[in-house]
Amino acid sequence: MRQASQSEARKKDTREKIQLGGLIAKAGLRYEKRALLLGLLIDGASRIRTDQDERARLMAIGMKAFADEPD
Repeated sequence: MRQASQSEARKKDTREKIQLGGLIAKAGLRYEKRALLLGLLIDGASRIRTDQDERARLMAIGMKAFADEPD
């Protein structure tokens, strides 16, 4: 039973990582250096924690990108 739950947790973790990688590709950043990507994410995380207007602005950009996806 414990093995099954660990296996499910690993599958869930793997799926999440694949989805996050897809976001990097969708943003057009697939070929950027990992250090740059991490820097962007750290900077963005800091800004959205302290600036609700910036959080809303970035959310709108992301929502538009998802809405523009072909079905």
